[in-house]
Amino acid sequence: MSQRKCRLPASGEFTTSNMSAAISSLVSYGSDSDSENESESNTSAEKVESVDPDATTHLKPLQSGHTMSLVVLNSAPEVAVKESVETGTHLDPSLKEVSYNPTFDTLFAPEFGPMNPFKTQQMAAPRNMLSGYAEPAHVNDFMFEQQRRTFSTYGYALDPSIDTQDVSSNNYIGAVDEAEKNKGLTVFESGHKKSEKRKKIKGGDAGEIDGFLGPWAKYVDEKDVAKPSEDEQKELDEITAKRQKKGKNEEDAPAEEKTILHVKDMYDYQGRSYLHVPQDVGINLRSAEAPDKCYLPKKQLHVWSGHTKGVSAIRLFPSSGHLLLSCSMDCKIKLWEVYGERRCIRTFIGHSKAVRDICFNNTGTQFLSAAYDRYLKLWDSETGQCISRFTNRKVPYCVKFNPDEDKQNLFVAGMSDKKIVQWDIRTGEVVQEYDRHLGAVNTITFVDENRRFVSTSDDKSLRVWEWDIPVDFKYIAEPSMHSMPAVTLSPNGKWLACQSMDNQILIFGAQNRFRLNKKKVFKGHMVAGYACQVDFSPDMSYVVSGDADGKLNIWDWKTTKLYHRIKAHDKVCISALWHPHETSKVITCGWDGQIKLWD
Repeated sequence: MSQRKCRLPASGEFTTSNMSAAISSLVSYGSDSDSENESESNTSAEKVESVDPDATTHLKPLQSGHTMSLVVLNSAPEVAVKESVETGTHLDPSLKEVSYNPTFDTLFAPEFGPMNPFKTQQMAAPRNMLSGYAEPAHVNDFMFEQQRRTFSTYGYALDPSIDTQDVSSNNYIGAVDEAEKNKGLTVFESGHKKSEKRKKIKGGDAGEIDGFLGPWAKYVDEKDVAKPSEDEQKELDEITAKRQKKGKNEEDAPAEEKTILHVKDMYDYQGRSYLHVPQDVGINLRSAEAPDKCYLPKKQLHVWSGHTKGVSAIRLFPSSGHLLLSCSMDCKIKLWEVYGERRCIRTFIGHSKAVRDICFNNTGTQFLSAAYDRYLKLWDSETGQCISRFTNRKVPYCVKFNPDEDKQNLFVAGMSDKKIVQWDIRTGEVVQEYDRHLGAVNTITFVDENRRFVSTSDDKSLRVWEWDIPVDFKYIAEPSMHSMPAVTLSPNGKWLACQSMDNQILIFGAQNRFRLNKKKVFKGHMVAGYACQVDFSPDMSYVVSGDADGKLNIWDWKTTKLYHRIKAHDKVCISALWHPHETSKVITCGWDGQIKLWD
């Protein structure tokens, strides 16, 4: 058995190679088999030689000789360091207070950051309110209010930015001239001193009952009689002279009446005038019966033109309807033929202002006209003569003869001064006044066999009167009612058709109760503001009315349906009349100055 001798190295004999070998043997320590240990220990010597040279470079001395060096390039741009550029700290411009003492340079350093290129100079300027930069000024409330009021009253105020005690003109802003003129007075300093109180006469001793005046004493300079000075007297004289002149003018006003006959012969070969009812027109105009069945008018038959301004009313000759009377805003009244050649027969001239209304008497021999010149005139239909004239210095809006045969000398007129005035033709005097309305009277309509009449007015009411009794026995007014400036009695005398200003035609019973018939309301036309006359067909099957657009509207009486509408006039169609003997002839007139016949 061979013995192994183990020699420990002497101290200081450890070399670097021994050291690294020891490290590697430590690493391999703890592996599984001895054979591995052995094999590793065999290779350890080789491993020592193959240690990475870089790991131990720093332990070796530098080699002299040729070496290759790398040049290092710094490609980062040069940037100015913040600290070297900025001097001092920056303040936020919007700061209201600073908690330390900044230097002057810090406070007034320019603002950093990009500018908005789209802001105008005015917008970019610093401001602390909408309209600009208001510097704080310490002004007493009273002083501020005083200057503000002075500025709003006189147009000038002290300039608050100037802090001087002595006030000169250049210290004011606004109307500087005014400030100089008023010597800079404010609102609270009135320019003139209050005048002294008027002196009273000494009142004597309170002990004397008769001689004591006390507080009732007169002023020293008091005048008992007020007499106008010379200049005032002149002015007053001028005014009174003017007034008298005006009055005279109006009293002289009845324009001279004249008439023009437009046909060659006033009488025919038998000596009959144009008032004679013709018998050769294919229809019996003298019969009292109405046609059995009426039809809707479709086309225009004729146009009567002769009026130069709008036509305000038309009336057919009583009972026969062979003549047509029209009054117009050109101050003229014309009489036309309805049959034959349909000529203009006569013109009646005698009013100085527009004619408002006309009315035939029962026989048609005379008619009344009411005009804005405040005169009512009675004319002879045949000769054209003006028989008499009536006035009460008010404008008549409507006029009606009493239809009773025994009262043909009486007529009533609705006036602008809220009264209904009754005149007697024979004496020319006012015999009765019905004074209950609260507005101008628009219409008068006789009902109940002419024992009563119904009036409407601008006061939006309807009143019923007994003839010759000046107190209305029925008064109809509802909050919902409108003014009714046109009223027509139906041919059978049972109904009143009233053109209401809320664009509808209302039907009232005309016999005793005067109740509104709620089932019969005719709508669909536009009349607000115009007194468009309504009419019935003779057989009571249709209701006709004009409207503000110049249209002729025809409704069915039974169903209240709007059956037909014809464009009749260019301006307002103010009146529509259904001929009492014809089945489908309707006459309309309008503010275009034309009168048209439809069939």
